[in-house]
Amino acid sequence: MSKKINKGVKTPSRRKFFKAAAVTGAAAAATVAMPNIAFGAPKTLKMQAAWPSGANIFFEMAGDYAKMVSDMSGGELKIDLQPVGSVVKTGEIGQAVSSGVLDMGHWVTAYWYGKNAAASLFGTGPSYGMSSQEVMGWMEYGGGRKLYNETLSKVGFDYVGFFHMPMPAQPFGWFKKNVTKVSDVKGMKYRTVGLATNVLTAMGMVVRQLPGGEIQPAMKTGLIEAAEFNNPTSDSQFGMQDVSKHYHLGSFHQSQEMFEIPVNKKTFNGLSPAHQAILKNAAYAANTDNYFKALVRYSADLSKLMNQHKVNVYQTSDEILAQQLKGWDKVIGDFNKKDPFFKKIVDSQKKYAKRVMKYLLMNQPNYKLAYENEFGNIAKVKI
Repeated sequence: MSKKINKGVKTPSRRKFFKAAAVTGAAAAATVAMPNIAFGAPKTLKMQAAWPSGANIFFEMAGDYAKMVSDMSGGELKIDLQPVGSVVKTGEIGQAVSSGVLDMGHWVTAYWYGKNAAASLFGTGPSYGMSSQEVMGWMEYGGGRKLYNETLSKVGFDYVGFFHMPMPAQPFGWFKKNVTKVSDVKGMKYRTVGLATNVLTAMGMVVRQLPGGEIQPAMKTGLIEAAEFNNPTSDSQFGMQDVSKHYHLGSFHQSQEMFEIPVNKKTFNGLSPAHQAILKNAAYAANTDNYFKALVRYSADLSKLMNQHKVNVYQTSDEILAQQLKGWDKVIGDFNKKDPFFKKIVDSQKKYAKRVMKYLLMNQPNYKLAYENEFGNIAKVKI
């Protein structure tokens, strides 16, 4: 069979064919290896904290969270962190975030206790043996988050909330003298916030709610006779050592608390799933990092208070602690009777604490025994 050849048509050579194929293949491989990604401008969210800038460990911790968000997103998601009062007053942060005046906030739920007393149960409620670590566990694995979202809805807040930094139990605070008996504090003018105001009022104290920055001046002028804020670092930054030399650690008035990070719901829903996950998981990362930092800084500043400022440091007496628990019983009982939703949250916490804390408390050895075996009586140890 003969072939007819068209003289006007050129047939490509094998060498040219494979050369062209190699170029095409390399280009295709490069396309796979280096996909055409369009990088957009970084997204910046405005956050106002309830804390002043400068030498303030809480503002620093808010900054830690903001940095983690930026680092995790490769700089694509940033937080413009503003100090207290820069856009709205502290008590207005929740509403400002809900309305979109702010994208985010950094505060504690006790600051919106005035809208609904149940707010205090998400950070400054009764202990039932739980520390802040276990309250956060209840939030994520014990039904607390659903109840928290219901509480937001009840007060009209339209935001998504994250939590971080399980705070160590807060000191009973600063007094003009060493107080060991309930009779020592009855009638005393004292500063605190949240449900603790009700608890300590039930103990016979005269409670005033004041912002952090007003505590030291109020004690200096005699408006109050005693006060608490949060921890040795923050307290010393406020200058409490200049108005009192008697510092009582460990108290049930606020034995568990954590930061709340409200994020405007519309803003949050408008983010990519990856950025939503970063806002959530950066809170978990900050949770651990902040706690580690707190233990180092709080203990170092307690040492400075004792050694440089000659502050007398005490553990709050069992008599006062027992009376605080009785105060909690009364306050919780009163709220339970008049507010079924409040009782619903309390019942959930009790159910979680009864099971989880039985395991934890029975499983934990006496760490104080181990400490004193090495260093001697804890009250006499110099740090």
